[in-house]
Amino acid sequence: MAVREILEIGHPVLAARAGEIDPGDIASARVQGYIDDLIDTMHAANGSGIAANQIGIPHRIFIAEVKGRNPRYPYKPPIPLTVLVNPVITPLSEETFENNEGCLSVPDLRGTVTRHLEIEVSGYDRGGAARRFPVRGYSAGTYQHELDHLDGVLFPHRVSDPTTFSSWKVFKEFKEEAFAAEVKQLVARWGA
Repeated sequence: MAVREILEIGHPVLAARAGEIDPGDIASARVQGYIDDLIDTMHAANGSGIAANQIGIPHRIFIAEVKGRNPRYPYKPPIPLTVLVNPVITPLSEETFENNEGCLSVPDLRGTVTRHLEIEVSGYDRGGAARRFPVRGYSAGTYQHELDHLDGVLFPHRVSDPTTFSSWKVFKEFKEEAFAAEVKQLVARWGA
C-alpha cells in the first residue's frame, strides 16, 4: 500500500486507453496492490474517485468514494467505496446535466461537462464478482468522469464551452455556491 504520484494532463499514460485485466487475475497480489494504492492515493489527495492510469497503472480499474464532507467537493452526496475492474457504463436515458468538474490530474482547473443523469455501471468488484447497478443523479457524473480516464479522456477534452473554465480559487469565490445549489436540487430529485 502506497500513496503514488498522480500523473498530470499531457502524460502519455493518461492519453492512452487502459488495458483490460483478466478477471482471473483480480485476486492476484499485483492487482490487489494496485487497488490498495488507488485507495491510499485518492484518500491522501481528497479525491472522490481515481482511475488506475492516473497513478501510472495502464489497466482498467477505477474507484469512487465520497464519505463525510470532502474538502474538495463538499457538495457531493455520499458514495460508498466502490472498486470497479473492467468497468462499462451504459446510459439509461438521454437526460443530461451540466457538471462543473475538477480533476486530480488537472490541477487548479474546473470546467463544465455534460453528463448523463441515469447510467448503468457494470464490471468486477475487488473480489472478482461481476457487478451491475444503476447510478442516478449527480453521482452518475463521478462514474462517467472516472471511466473517461480509462479511455484516455480528461474532463477538459469534454468541455464544449471554454468560457466555463476557471481556477479552483475563482470557482470557490464566484461559482461554488450556485453550483452547490444545483447539486442539492439534483440530490433532492434523485437521492444521489
